[in-house]
Amino acid sequence: MTLNTQPYKGARDFYPEDKRKQDYIFNIWREEARRFGYEEYDAPIIEPLEIYAAKTSDEIVNEQTYVFEDRGGRKVTLRPEMTPTVSRMVAGRRQELVYPLRWFSIPNLWRYERPQRGRLREHWQLNVDLFGVAGIEGDHELILLMDSIMQRFGAMRDMYLIRLSSRELIDYILNDLYDLDIATAKNVIHLIDKMHKLEPEDFKNALKELMPNKTENLLGILQSNEFQNLPAEIKKHPAAERVHHLALMLARGGITNAKFDITLVRGFDYYTDTVFEVFDTNPENKRSLFGGGRYDGLVGAFGVEPIPTIGFGMGDVTLKDFLEFHNLMPELPTEIQISAILIGDVYAEAQQVIKALREAGINLAVDSTNRKMDKQLKSAAKAGYKYVIFIGEEELANQQFNIKEMATGQEQKVNLDQIANIIFK
Repeated sequence: MTLNTQPYKGARDFYPEDKRKQDYIFNIWREEARRFGYEEYDAPIIEPLEIYAAKTSDEIVNEQTYVFEDRGGRKVTLRPEMTPTVSRMVAGRRQELVYPLRWFSIPNLWRYERPQRGRLREHWQLNVDLFGVAGIEGDHELILLMDSIMQRFGAMRDMYLIRLSSRELIDYILNDLYDLDIATAKNVIHLIDKMHKLEPEDFKNALKELMPNKTENLLGILQSNEFQNLPAEIKKHPAAERVHHLALMLARGGITNAKFDITLVRGFDYYTDTVFEVFDTNPENKRSLFGGGRYDGLVGAFGVEPIPTIGFGMGDVTLKDFLEFHNLMPELPTEIQISAILIGDVYAEAQQVIKALREAGINLAVDSTNRKMDKQLKSAAKAGYKYVIFIGEEELANQQFNIKEMATGQEQKVNLDQIANIIFK
């Protein structure tokens, strides 16, 4: 039997050139999160199923989780998201931790869904969470960080839109104004979450089935494109005023691409108030990129006193697509700077020179294949090495080495101490 060379469906192999792109994204994520005062954590990739069944969403739990029984008969899953996990960790040391608590992670996540552009079964995601800040200042900080990351990648603000809304406001409309029961309100929220993926008539018909007497009223509210267009009763609700104030705070700080959008609900059941999402504005790639929101009750689900919490997740798949679509992904050459080409049988004798170069901070590969010189040079060029150094008996005796710059073909003879200066110039 011939084995298949392709990875599991919906997962990716990362060849060195792909890994460089991933590392580039991860490095910026880490640097910006730490710049805002966040510390990195991690956790197991396997979790008990019940922590998702309790608060995530029916679609995630019933359709998108990799669920199996371990040898002890326990139902476990590959984590589809990180928020329940970090909430479990904080609940586990609720009294020991120092607040405000600022944590981030870059977990590997799995969801069993149909692979398509921008959505795979396996992905990595920057998760950033702020525990212990109940006011709008926490919402503001997270969006500042999210925007700072986009700016760090070189995105212009007209390339993306930050949509703002509130689940508390939606709950008020559905539960208080329209008097829907909890189950119906939940179904309406999940339908609104899919609103922009459906044809308008299909959305309207589905809404009629859930709330036949109030369909037109809710459609009118959902079609209010600006805060000022909302009915007065909704506009004066505290949650609406908070989101409006948040947008004004962001605009005063130069983030002019943040906009109130009442159709934004986000599908997870644990959101309690502010929700936000970054959206690509280019018509050819018009899609949600990532988002988050406030989930003040999730830590309390683990049997401890609740903590006000807000967080966001930024996936590597949609972000990479965004960067490549907007020509923001830089050329990322190999980090191996030089290849040592050995002339003759000098492998053992060359080790002192090779060691000295590596100790000087140079990333060096040794071609010990004994192939012809032209083949070794072709391999070095194909691998993207910037320099080659020739080491033979004469060079070792004189401690003078020829270095060739591959891009120009220029060679120069230098001593060992000069090599690092050339490499790092």
